[in-house]
Amino acid sequence: MRATEPRTATAIETTPEALVLLLGERKIRLPWEKCSPRLAAATASERMHAELSPGGYGIHWPLIDEDLSVNGLLRDLHE
Repeated sequence: MRATEPRTATAIETTPEALVLLLGERKIRLPWEKCSPRLAAATASERMHAELSPGGYGIHWPLIDEDLSVNGLLRDLHE
């Protein structure tokens, strides 16, 4: 990711296979296994109930009490 790209998400999508982050004009697709063990083990219904924080810095899944930062997800993507 280039330094000029936003490090916050403007929107998120959940699919059966992945979490999709919208970062400005760019979409990043993260398979659930790359997000967290808790999300990898969750049901599709539990994953679908994701809430993006107002500032776009974090994502919360209330049905499984999981919170992840956008920066952390992006950092893990490049490791």
